[in-house]
Amino acid sequence: MHATRIPVVVAACTVAVAAGLAWAGHHEEQQALPRHPSPEGAVVYIISPKDGATVKSPVTVLFGLRGMGVAPAGVNMPNTGHHHLVVDTDLPDLDSPFPTTPNNIHFGKGQTETTIELEPGKHTLQLVLGDMNHVPHQPAVFSKKITIQVE
Repeated sequence: MHATRIPVVVAACTVAVAAGLAWAGHHEEQQALPRHPSPEGAVVYIISPKDGATVKSPVTVLFGLRGMGVAPAGVNMPNTGHHHLVVDTDLPDLDSPFPTTPNNIHFGKGQTETTIELEPGKHTLQLVLGDMNHVPHQPAVFSKKITIQVE
């Protein structure tokens, strides 16, 4: 009985190690993704809420973009990208794919607004435009960080 368990455990460990190596290779591959150029003068910004606004939750955030177009993730069109919203944290590494965390929200379908639940208190919001692979452009196109107060 124990003899049959050992090969299963070894096989499971082998699969886990192989999966880990595959993930590590994929992670390194993602880190090496080229950055798409952004046109001179491209600007992403938060239309609403305004910096310093007092709002109620849920908060509707409207995204603005000038000098580029919006395209869903995976669509390779020059001078386009999709939005990523950074909530209550600093910008992530702008040389790598945008992380997926509760504070780093992807809008890979090409959305230009969202409604988010925020606890009462002070919050910061910032936008970053990502290319078809969720990588910020070169140079990166990101908005001013705004601060809002949620009642």
